[in-house]
Amino acid sequence: MPKKEQDKKVKKIIPITHPNSLPTTKGQRAADRLTKIAGSWSFIIGFLIFLVLWMMTNVIWLEYQSWDPYPFILLNLVLSSLAAFQAPIILMSQNRENERDRQRAEYDYAVNRKAEREIEEIKRSIEKIEIKTK
Repeated sequence: MPKKEQDKKVKKIIPITHPNSLPTTKGQRAADRLTKIAGSWSFIIGFLIFLVLWMMTNVIWLEYQSWDPYPFILLNLVLSSLAAFQAPIILMSQNRENERDRQRAEYDYAVNRKAEREIEEIKRSIEKIEIKTK
């Protein structure tokens, strides 16, 4: 089989582009960035500091004129709202990551199949050479 014909067959086998080169929308990039930030230790520590400052301000410093007294109803609303917005965005990012993983697996499979076919072709060529040399 001529080399050009074989290359055409191999290209038909692997029409998949590499998963890292797939285009993304602005929303997808924003979801990935938010997930990266929200999942970092600096965000967790910063948010913990914010919560402690909120509570200290309302309990100790503004004992008589606090905007959110002890049961911290407003803080609860803020945290619930944050969770309501963050959870779907994080899930979108995880779904995209799952899709990328699936595409990587398909790409790896296609590359492995191509390598297997090429190895088989090389093996046949070597066998032909061995037969001719005997």
